[in-house]
Amino acid sequence: MSITSDEVNFLVYRYLQESGFSHSAFTFGIESHICQSNINGTLVPPAALISILQKGLQYVEAEISINEDGTVFDSRPIESLSLIDAVIPDVVQMRQQAFGEKLTQQQASAAATEASAMAKAATMTPAAISQQNPPKIREATVNGEENGAHEINNHSKPMEIDRDVEIPPNKATVLRGHESEVFICAWNPVSDLLASGSGDSTARIWNLNENSNGGSTQLVLRHCIREGWHDVPSNKDVTSLDWNSDGTLLAMGSYDGFARIWTENGNLASTLGQHKGPIFALKWNKKGNYILSAGVDKTTIIWDAHTGEAKQQFPFHSAPALDVDWQNNTTFASCGTDMCIHVCRLGCDLPVKTFQGHTNEVNAIKWDPSGMLLASCSDDMTLKIWSMKQDACVHDLQAHSKEIYTIKWSPTGPATSNPNSSIMLASASFDSTVRLWDVEQGVCTHTLTKHQEPVYSIAFSPDGKYLASGSFDKCVHIWNTQSGSLVHSYQGTGGIFEVCWNARGDKVGASASDGSVCVLDLRK
Repeated sequence: MSITSDEVNFLVYRYLQESGFSHSAFTFGIESHICQSNINGTLVPPAALISILQKGLQYVEAEISINEDGTVFDSRPIESLSLIDAVIPDVVQMRQQAFGEKLTQQQASAAATEASAMAKAATMTPAAISQQNPPKIREATVNGEENGAHEINNHSKPMEIDRDVEIPPNKATVLRGHESEVFICAWNPVSDLLASGSGDSTARIWNLNENSNGGSTQLVLRHCIREGWHDVPSNKDVTSLDWNSDGTLLAMGSYDGFARIWTENGNLASTLGQHKGPIFALKWNKKGNYILSAGVDKTTIIWDAHTGEAKQQFPFHSAPALDVDWQNNTTFASCGTDMCIHVCRLGCDLPVKTFQGHTNEVNAIKWDPSGMLLASCSDDMTLKIWSMKQDACVHDLQAHSKEIYTIKWSPTGPATSNPNSSIMLASASFDSTVRLWDVEQGVCTHTLTKHQEPVYSIAFSPDGKYLASGSFDKCVHIWNTQSGSLVHSYQGTGGIFEVCWNARGDKVGASASDGSVCVLDLRK
């Protein structure tokens, strides 16, 4: 950049002329020898000096708006600078200080607004769960009963398990290696490999095949981020993981905003980076060519699993997206803290359907096996069933007395390997209960009440005959779905975040807040 006195003088001369100061312009032109300069005045637009001053003023305002770490606050300064203010160092310094204070206040406000969304992620720390009760629910009338604000039951004594259903120690394998709480776990769909994701910023693949020597072995999948020319370990929690249908690839989402694809042998295949914040949910489609993710940045993204490129980003939520589920290989539903559910399709610029009806954050959504019905659960304590054929919900199921955290369809009925068994829906709540629902009739068939703390996870066995539930009371219960009776029970050493069945239906995996992963062998 270069500035000559001739150029400055010419702009001042033109400004005086354009402003009507003809005598001043004549005198200034003679004294500054404007006529002897090489500047072609026909090329200089009108109001050039004012334009340059305005741009300089904008630069000073922008400079005030830039933080020390280089990030830009996306709002205007407290008030516009005047030209004189901009050239007084003390004024600029005071504006920078005031603007910094405003930024701090707004960041604190934004953090408070997003706190509830963060709490929905499976990555909430055990401190946040064990030391703080879930939010109180305002009084509401559900099925004619008054339900005031409820607290978590803080039982001083651990639950006593019936000896008839207690899983013996020799049938429970405790896997240790994680250095922090383990939020999620998932069985490989074709072999006895169990993946787990933790707050220690690692995932692990545990080999529990009986032909493996010396019991279980583990592969450590350490997440790294690029800083400069080097890869450094990420210190962010693993929030979600999902195996592809072939069991050859494992996709994982993280609080660092990246999704990663690993092989079953523990090799990093791809890193997917387009989200601008933590990823809350991640799902493969059945075909295995696309991965779907949802994030705190209010967007969902379909990724090409082979190239690692984002095929399409869907910016339809007005608040963090919490869950996603595929209807088929190219159509999916998403929900978020904005109380909305969007059904989107690859290649479409707008949602093909939007469902509205919940009055609080929508925590989870699941399509039934046929893809005809969509279930959703919310902090408004309701469970709703939706159909693409209508805007209003098909069923509005109200029975829980606190937030419903998750839901699962049974692998039974049409379009499943168990077509002769009736389909049912299970819901798990912060009211410490699990409910089984007859969706056709819209009624609750069983209420499962053995847990003493919020229930965070439920999972049907592959044949649909049993349901596993995991609670922060450290217990894993196995229920008979036809009778609603408790058939197996195990008490671990930490609050249970996730439960899952292996493909054969003879083992249940569970991840816990104390860093342990337990495997329950249900074979007799």
